[in-house]
Amino acid sequence: MKTENAVLMQAAKQSLKGKWGTAIAVFLIYLVILFAANLGLGFLPFGEVAQLLSSVATTLLVGPFLLGLAIFFLSVSRNENVSVDQLFLGFDRFGTAFGAYFLTILFSCLWALLLIVPGIIAAISYAMTFYILADDHSIGVMEAIRKSKAMMKGYKWKFVCLQLRFVGWFLLCVLTLGVGFLWLFPYVQTSIAKFYDDVKTNLVEHA
Repeated sequence: MKTENAVLMQAAKQSLKGKWGTAIAVFLIYLVILFAANLGLGFLPFGEVAQLLSSVATTLLVGPFLLGLAIFFLSVSRNENVSVDQLFLGFDRFGTAFGAYFLTILFSCLWALLLIVPGIIAAISYAMTFYILADDHSIGVMEAIRKSKAMMKGYKWKFVCLQLRFVGWFLLCVLTLGVGFLWLFPYVQTSIAKFYDDVKTNLVEHA
C-alpha cells in the first residue's frame, strides 16, 4: 500500500530531529565545493579555457556527490548514525557515480530531443538511480538505471506530487533571500529517501 506523501514528509521531519545541523553542514559543503569548481578557475588568463575547465570539474564532481548525498540522506531517513564524511563516500565509487550521472543526463536529453514531455518522464524514471546505488554496492550503472525505471512504474505521478508539495516552501525560502534553503534542501532530500524506501517496501510486498 502506497504511503501518502504527507505522511512521508512528516516522517522525514521526525528523522531529521537531532540531525538538522549535520544535514545543513552537508548541504553547505556541497554548495561551496560546486561553487568553487564553477568559479575557482576564474583567475586563468583565458576566459574560455577557464570556463571549459570549470565545466569539466563540475561534471566530474556532481555524480560522486549525488551518490554521497543519497548515502547520507538514506541514513538520515532510516534513523541511522550520520556524519559529514558520508558526502564524500561517492568518490570511493567514482566510476560508477560518474557513469550514473552521465548516462541519466544523456538518456534524458535524448528523450527530450523527441519532445520535452518524454524527456521529463525519462528524468523522473531515473530518479531512484543514486538511491539504488547507495543501497547496493554490487550493482552496476545500467542495472541501477533499469531498476529505477522499474521502481517508478506507477509511482511517477506520486513522485511529481511529492515535489509539488514543496513549491510553497520554495517560495518562502526565496522571501528569506535564500537562507531558508538551508533547511528546505535536507527536508526535500529526506522526503525523497522516505519515498524510495516506501516504493522499495511495496515492491517487495507485492513480489
